[in-house]
Amino acid sequence: MAHITKRPFVSHYRGTGTGHVVHLRRGDVAHQGVGQSFWFRPLGTVLSEVPVDDRELPLVFRGRTADFQEAAVQGSVTYRFADPLKAARRLDFGIDTATGAAQGTPLDQVAGLLTELAQQHALSLLASLPLAAALAEGPAAVRTRVAEGLSGDERLAETGLEIVDTRIVAVRPETEVERALRAPARELIQQQADRAGFERRAEAVNRERAIAENELQNRIELATREEQLLAQQGANERKKAEEAAEAARIRAVGEAERSRIAAEAEAERTRIAAEGEAERTRINAAADAERIRLAAAADAERIRLAAAADAERVRELGMSEAAAQDARMTVYQGQDPKILLALAAQELAGALPQIGSVNLSPDLLSTVLGGMLGSGPRPALPATGDQADAR
Repeated sequence: MAHITKRPFVSHYRGTGTGHVVHLRRGDVAHQGVGQSFWFRPLGTVLSEVPVDDRELPLVFRGRTADFQEAAVQGSVTYRFADPLKAARRLDFGIDTATGAAQGTPLDQVAGLLTELAQQHALSLLASLPLAAALAEGPAAVRTRVAEGLSGDERLAETGLEIVDTRIVAVRPETEVERALRAPARELIQQQADRAGFERRAEAVNRERAIAENELQNRIELATREEQLLAQQGANERKKAEEAAEAARIRAVGEAERSRIAAEAEAERTRIAAEGEAERTRINAAADAERIRLAAAADAERIRLAAAADAERVRELGMSEAAAQDARMTVYQGQDPKILLALAAQELAGALPQIGSVNLSPDLLSTVLGGMLGSGPRPALPATGDQADAR
């Protein structure tokens, strides 16, 4: 769509890359072409904009074949305006000078014209062909007939139209007719399928028989292999038993040899230990005898030295006692007998056992005192020990 800018007394037109503008001023062409841009005065200007891009027109119509069967044709036509100036003169492509909007519907006219022309050529061809031929050869034949008819049409050429391409997608009958036409093919396909099923089942039976034979052969082969396996297992067991017996014999011989060697080694160790023990016993006995001898000699020497020391001590003690006795006797010489008697009584009293109490009568006491003071008779000693009365 063109873009128009309004100014006082004048307007500006700016076209597009797919629109061919024709600017008529006072009946003469002032500007034309694609992508034009110019100023114009709206009051004295007529603008027409023709699209120059390719246009696609779908075609769908129904016709009757030579055997009076309905058939539908589906296709499309691609066209363009090869001479926009002719098209602008034959069709109303005028646009509003104020807004740029189209004032007519020229493309609808072109679509109706092309549809009618294509339908005319296609239906004329279908009327000359039976349904089977139309379905088999119809798309290509219809496309060729429609393309030739549109390209050679004078009205289209005078309008500036050019047919770029013509396509016929399908020629199809009514639904029931199409189903009936498909029935033989479906039946044939079903027969082929049944034949294939029968062949497949026969092949399956043959394969099952082959499989059964193979299974039987396999079972026979397995039985033979099992027999061979059992024989081989028996031979293996016998060989294992022989090898086990040989191994047991070798182990027994080895154990006996090891036992003999161990016994000999133990006997040798016992002999060596006995000899060592006897040697240790002899050495210990000799050491004990030497130790006893040395101890006896040391004891004898100690006894001798002790005896000598005791004898020396006794001798020295006797000499000391003798010297003390001599000294006492020397002291006692020339002393009064009464004093000597008192000292003897004192010594005797020290040697006597302990006396609990002593009873002295007045007579005895006077006699003793008299004797000690005078020369009267020596008094008798009082009774001691158990003879004394305890008080």
